[in-house]
Amino acid sequence: MSLGTKVWGAAAATGIGSMPGEDPREAARTVTGTLEAFPFLPELPARGPGADMTGRTVGLLAELYAHVEPSGWRISDRPGRDTRRARSWLSEDLDALEEFTQGDAAGRRALKVSAVGPWTLAATLERRNGEAVLGDAGACRDVTASLAEGLRAHLADVRRRVPGARPVLQLDEPMLTAVLLGRVPTASGYRSHGAVDRAVAEGALREIVGACEADGVPVVVHSCAPRPPFALLRRAGVTGVSFDASLITEGEDEAIGEAVEGGTVLFAGVVPGDGPPEGGLSDPAGSVSGVRSLWRRLGLSPALLTESVVVTPACGMAGASHAYARAALAHCVRAARSLADDPE
Repeated sequence: MSLGTKVWGAAAATGIGSMPGEDPREAARTVTGTLEAFPFLPELPARGPGADMTGRTVGLLAELYAHVEPSGWRISDRPGRDTRRARSWLSEDLDALEEFTQGDAAGRRALKVSAVGPWTLAATLERRNGEAVLGDAGACRDVTASLAEGLRAHLADVRRRVPGARPVLQLDEPMLTAVLLGRVPTASGYRSHGAVDRAVAEGALREIVGACEADGVPVVVHSCAPRPPFALLRRAGVTGVSFDASLITEGEDEAIGEAVEGGTVLFAGVVPGDGPPEGGLSDPAGSVSGVRSLWRRLGLSPALLTESVVVTPACGMAGASHAYARAALAHCVRAARSLADDPE
């Protein structure tokens, strides 16, 4: 049994991170009430800069600061209004989570928190000259080190606020594949940054994973882009890979099979991130039929299914209605249970 499964248990379901609206209490109430076994700290990007994916992570960085420019987040010499706002909103989110996890079993269950991973951060955070950090190898190393230190402090804060919680860290890496393929455009848009060597990319991820797992925190990498690099992520030591199951092709079967056989947990995004509450959410078993088909193609034992798969939405749900977000999370729980009831 992997470190992750020991933390969140079999037949698990969780969300990705972002939720609709701007009210942290409503989001925390929905998440903790629906995902009793494996809740997550909600993100509310509708609030604006500082609540967005990059800005939220900027607020976590250690001794590295940034501010908002029209083109995006840019490194600064000191913390300014934008960094303070990002930290304030994260604190509000933690306040709400703390409120809705007091006095129940939440302190004895897994709790997932998210941050942008080192390569998507390098692709979306600008240096002072307006070009992405990605174009400077030294800057990439500095950002990775700052992120690792900041995440350890953040996870310690989560443990303090929710005593007994078993944190799980999700690194959001939607741009990782583009980074590896040299498809991240420069500021001018006329050319692209060169492809990052896979050994370098793996090393940065391993640095984050090592810092967190030293504290007993499993790391999951999420990408809703096509062709997540399963083999690289497995070598980097991640506990799980989170992906949009609708984008997976049979050409990736071998890499996925090797990852599972090596102990990697699949966070299978099988529920759309948006839609009407009544549309397509009436058949939990049907939602995970593709997972069962994948398992048969891989020739894996059905007995491993509920330990090796966590059911999730395909991506974040910031653009969904509140009703749909609640329905989708509940549907994930039912779909995970259907895998346990009928793994074949």
